[in-house]
Amino acid sequence: MANHQSALKRIRQNAKRAARNRGNLSRIRTFLRKFEEAIASRKKEAIGVAFRQAQAEVQKGVRKGVLHANTASRKISRLNYRVKALDSHS
Repeated sequence: MANHQSALKRIRQNAKRAARNRGNLSRIRTFLRKFEEAIASRKKEAIGVAFRQAQAEVQKGVRKGVLHANTASRKISRLNYRVKALDSHS
């Protein structure tokens, strides 16, 4: 266990930030899951709404420092690819 004030404070800060990051990541995963459900439903309107919401959440993750910019770009690109694939098959 840490004995210095600065080390104790750092432990408290890390715990607080970890909890915040965990919540943000969980929120992002929730919106990605909603997108998957919309894809499964095959309803264009629902897919469009879910895609926009998921995209916004992923971008927010980048702004908050939870996701790397390239990771977010890759995720959004893959979501967009799935939307386009459905359009071409319909």
